[in-house]
This record gives sequence, structure tokens and C-alpha cells, in this order.
Amino acid sequence: MAKRGDIGKISNLILIACTYLFLYVPLIVLLVFSFNTEGFPSPWKGFTWRWYQELIEATQLWHAFFNSTIVAIFSTLISLTMGVFLIFYAAQGGRIGKFLNLFYGNLVIPETVLAVSLLGFFSLFTIPLGLMTLILAHTVLGLGFVIPIVYARFLELDTRMTEASLVLGASPIQTFFKVTLPLLRPSLIATGVLVFIISFDDFILSYFCAGSNSQTLSLYILSMLRSGISPIVNALSAVLLVLSSALVFIVFSLKTRTRIF
Repeated sequence: MAKRGDIGKISNLILIACTYLFLYVPLIVLLVFSFNTEGFPSPWKGFTWRWYQELIEATQLWHAFFNSTIVAIFSTLISLTMGVFLIFYAAQGGRIGKFLNLFYGNLVIPETVLAVSLLGFFSLFTIPLGLMTLILAHTVLGLGFVIPIVYARFLELDTRMTEASLVLGASPIQTFFKVTLPLLRPSLIATGVLVFIISFDDFILSYFCAGSNSQTLSLYILSMLRSGISPIVNALSAVLLVLSSALVFIVFSLKTRTRIF
């Protein structure tokens, strides 16, 4: 008879296998049917590159993709910069522990409420909606991830490193940029990738704060779905899946300092 430990291991393997199948089988189906000759949804008819060719020629789609990329890049950079300044203030002896809970509001408050609040704020000060307001909205959302994560990593740092730097004659600014900031680099990179992906994929804030003249990729896909599911969406999803996977591999390679390619 099999031992209880062996039965437990087999059960865990089956559970893990089912979880991975649940996560990745839909992605595999998406990749396969992006080459289907027929529209979606329909059974497999044959192989074609048609939808990728139409994707390349879709200028409005790529314009929306460019807008989403610009918003994600700037909101990520601003969020990380503000997070670094806050950590610099904490490293100089500033007490931010009592105010740290304010940054968790973005994670606790429903995003729809946050979007409506930001829309009311922009309307109150007569700020025209566009890419600028969208960058500000995504920055507010990104700060809810950057500051708690980076500050938690800052508290875990070995204070003997900074004390040794100060004892050896370095100024507090030199110590921060030469010792503290390099130690925070992995968490900054990981958090930056997280904020970039969240900003790029965000729909609710884009819907409320983008305005009528600025269209992001999520808003463009919504307009496509209203008129029927286009096979171009499959091709676009496959391209985004490859790009996001490559980004994850690059970040993992930088973190582990190993070459993947």
C-alpha cells in the first residue's frame, strides 16, 4: 500500500498541474486561434497570417498602443521618482510611518470610486482631460504600489551598511545614492514593472480620465468589441503576450544576473 506521504505528494502534483492547465491552456488556445482563417469564435479551419497583416496595417490601433505606452512609462517613472524621494526623506531621519497608511487607500478603495474622484477633481480645477490627466491618474494608482513595497524593503536593509559609509566619511546624500539606492534597485525594478503593467492594462481610470481626444489600447479594444469580436484582437493579444513574457524574462535575467538568450 502506498504511504500517506506519497499520496499527499501525488495529490499536490495533480493540484499544481490542474492549476497550471487552468492558467495556460486558454493562452495556448488564444495563440493557436490567432492563426485561424475564420473569425472568432469559430472552429479551426486552416492556418493564415491574415490577422497579423491586418494588425500591422491598423494605424488607429497602434496609435492607441502608443498612447498606452506613453502613459505607462511616464506614470511609472513619476511614481518611482516620488517613491525614491520619500525613501530619501526617511533615510535622513524623517518619520513617515504614520503617513504610510495613506498610500494604501489606492489599494483599498474601489478603482471606480478613485476614477470618479479624480474626474471630479479635474473638473473642479477645469483641467482638460487627455494624456496628462491620464498620467496623473495612473501615477496616483502607482504610488499605492511603489511606496509600500519599496518602504518595506527599505526597513529590511542592514543599517550597518549605511553606518559604515557615514563613518568612512561619506555624506548622507552620497550614502543614499551609493549604498541605499543600489540595495533598493531590485525592488524598484520589480515594482516598476508591476506599475507599468497595471497602468498599461488599466481600463477604469482610462475610461473616466482619458477624455474624448485620447484613446488608450483598452478603450480601443472596447470599441472593437462593441461592433463584434474581431480576429485582430486575437493577434494583438498574442503579440502583447509575447512582449510581456519577454519583459518578464528580461527583468528576471537582470535580477538573477544570468543570461537567458
